[in-house]
Amino acid sequence: GDVIRVRRLTGTAALSGAARNYLLLYRSTSVSGKPIAVSGTLAVPKGKAPKGGWPVISWAHGTTGAADICAPSRNGSFSSYIATESNGWLRAGYAIARTDYEGLGTPGPHPYLIGKSEGRSVIDIVTAAGQADRSIGRRWVAAGHSQGGHAALFAAALGPKWAPRLRLRGVDAFAPASHIHEEVEAARSLTTPSALSGIGALLVAGAVAASPSTIKPADMLTPAALALLPDVETKCGSDLNAATSWGGIAPSQIIRAGYDRTALYRIIDASDPSRLKITVPTLIQQGEADALVFPAFSDALVAALTANGATVDYRKYPGIDHGGTVTGGRADTNAWLKKVLK
Repeated sequence: GDVIRVRRLTGTAALSGAARNYLLLYRSTSVSGKPIAVSGTLAVPKGKAPKGGWPVISWAHGTTGAADICAPSRNGSFSSYIATESNGWLRAGYAIARTDYEGLGTPGPHPYLIGKSEGRSVIDIVTAAGQADRSIGRRWVAAGHSQGGHAALFAAALGPKWAPRLRLRGVDAFAPASHIHEEVEAARSLTTPSALSGIGALLVAGAVAASPSTIKPADMLTPAALALLPDVETKCGSDLNAATSWGGIAPSQIIRAGYDRTALYRIIDASDPSRLKITVPTLIQQGEADALVFPAFSDALVAALTANGATVDYRKYPGIDHGGTVTGGRADTNAWLKKVLK
């Protein structure tokens, strides 16, 4: 969490409702346990900070890609869908720290959906925020959408021990990724080109980043997928999912027939949030029309977290799809934030 560099942030990544926006470079710990630099942003509310400083929402973003150009601090379009909510949170008196995650915007690979890496980035930016601006307090919540919901849950599980000087008050996960093992297995039956292959590419890259000694792309991938692997480090979002890239192959064409998936599933399973023990108030919000993070998976996740001892407030929204969960759950989110950060 120690700050390496701070500078004022302008451009599309800055939040219009903030008194001050910063671009941060801070210290964290890599997926392999080594010290690294991670980038992110900090937005500070207008007005006078309350006693103890502004409470912090550490926001974990959804999937953008794995290339450095996909970092939201570099390209504000990747966080524009949350801008209205973020400016509302600023007006309510919450500072907003937004990590890019390990390997996004900084050297090294991005360990996509590797929970410990994501969680550390989400936690450590809160410490960095307090060093960057003296008005920032130690009360905080982890919050995030999709990949970011996954990251926020890991931050909540790791936070009390990883950063005991901070005061973690809760976690809000919007349509959090879970049960990836089951999704990878289901993808084996999808034989037509699909944008889901772009997610598959990121999962492969994340597994390689987590265990390069055991996950070898040349052994795992089909010739078509292996030829496209360099795109993971150069393309984001829709470009990665385009028919000229990973969207041009079927999910069933990613992994070679006969490849032993044991090591791959061991890595994926280790980062399934259903295994976490979370001791702070937990809000999970899920759109019932979500075709990317299936409601049934979130149902199972909530049941598992509850069985592990968590106190979960689970809200489901009829007719809401994956991208609309944050807006659809606005009233519940704001009421929950007011309660836990009072």
